[in-house]
Amino acid sequence: MEEEVPGFYGESGKSVQATLSSLKMLDVGKWPIFSLCSEEELQLIRQACVFGSAGNEVLYTTVNDEIFVLGTNCSGCLGVGDIQSTIEPRRLDSLTGKKIASLSYGSGPHIVLATTDGEVFTWGHNAYSQLGNGTTNHGLVPCHISTNLSNKQVIEVACGSYHSLVLTSDGEVFAWGYNNSGQVGSGSTANQPIPRRVTGCLQNKVVMNIACGQMCSMAVVDTGEVYVWGYNGNGQLGLGSSGNQPTPCRVAALQGIRVQRVACGYAHTLVLTDEGQIYAWGANSYGQLGTGNKSNQSYPTPVVVEKDRIIEIAACHSAHTSAAKTQGGHVYMWGQCRGQSVILPHHTHFCCTDDVFACFATPAVTWRLLSVEPDDHLTVAESLKREFDNPDTADLKFLVDGKYIYAHKVLLKIRCEHFRSSLEDSEDDIVEMSEFSYPVFRAFLEYLYTDNISLSPEEAVGLLDLATFYSETRLKKLCQQTIKQGICEENAIALLSAAVKYDAQSYHERLPTSWAA
Repeated sequence: MEEEVPGFYGESGKSVQATLSSLKMLDVGKWPIFSLCSEEELQLIRQACVFGSAGNEVLYTTVNDEIFVLGTNCSGCLGVGDIQSTIEPRRLDSLTGKKIASLSYGSGPHIVLATTDGEVFTWGHNAYSQLGNGTTNHGLVPCHISTNLSNKQVIEVACGSYHSLVLTSDGEVFAWGYNNSGQVGSGSTANQPIPRRVTGCLQNKVVMNIACGQMCSMAVVDTGEVYVWGYNGNGQLGLGSSGNQPTPCRVAALQGIRVQRVACGYAHTLVLTDEGQIYAWGANSYGQLGTGNKSNQSYPTPVVVEKDRIIEIAACHSAHTSAAKTQGGHVYMWGQCRGQSVILPHHTHFCCTDDVFACFATPAVTWRLLSVEPDDHLTVAESLKREFDNPDTADLKFLVDGKYIYAHKVLLKIRCEHFRSSLEDSEDDIVEMSEFSYPVFRAFLEYLYTDNISLSPEEAVGLLDLATFYSETRLKKLCQQTIKQGICEENAIALLSAAVKYDAQSYHERLPTSWAA
């Protein structure tokens, strides 16, 4: 049986960086607590974390880098300075403008947050010094934790039930808080009131990823080895025994296997290898290991999902639920799923592992910081637009008015009949251009990359001259449209001259009679 902690809930921390420039909306619809937010508020959300004994507390960030909280506020875990519950979102003013890189929470709950600047803030439950501020007083507002971290940049955080872990950019791990089973890794069982570097076997290792179970800790190093410490009553350390481990110990059974990530459930562990395979060990009374039975495993055991490569594993140490996503986009779940014990990976209709925890985990809390994913895919048009005037990829440059404009011969030949003939046998990589001004010729080249022009009506007159010279019919129409829409009293004479020169009757029609006389 797994060791129980009454009212336990928490999350395995994972560093996620939001892309605020993305126009995509974060889908939080499957999390009931967000029904308290208006549609307008939901559209602004870019990151979110649902926590609490029944998924009844939430922290979220908006596109404006503001942080809001709502819910029951146990132990002041909302960080707003009091312990009053709130059904309306309240802004966390002390962190406004801070961008969240990683966030995790424990069972008090306590919150540990790392910003993109590498700073650490904590608040909430603190009976076991899990806030790392040297006291055991609950923190009603975010506290900046700098002891032993002042010259460090923290990139990832993870919380156990009542202990905290952080990972720095130089691969060091610091821990503090509850230590009854050695989960702080200090070699003793005394609670740790301030951040302390985890050394021992990790002394000269570069850690890439961390995670916490209820009362255990895990670290993956750059060589693909896994180091574990803390509570081991269910074999969740994978050492082949059930004895607690007060200092980091390598999982020897994974020798020759290169691990990329680790995720911890309540009392079980999942790892993902560089070959896209999953190994699991620890408690299994709900089938959370996915091995087809309910027997605990104290050694790493392979989990068969499907032939496709696994790219993501998910577990949350508040629950006995496991999930995984394949390279083909299939999402699987197993373990405790809405009261059922699913002992083998089950193919779901979900598109992400987050939905598994929203719909089937108990409690329904986030296993990681939900975030709008950056859309890295570029269309052909977007790719071409990005490469305009890019000296790193260009093989041709035009010298105009003493300034260079960078281009690509093959694109110019594809897009323009004039360049198709003039560049056909040319080996020159610099072409001097004196017929047109720099703004006009640059606008022409940019048009060939984007199909659009962005010029004032006055400059569009010059581009119209170029378009006529190169017989670019569509460009002429764009220029004429720009000029026509930009006619005003101040530029009427100049634009009228252009209309006369290019016999553009529509300009005469647009001008007031007194101007055109």
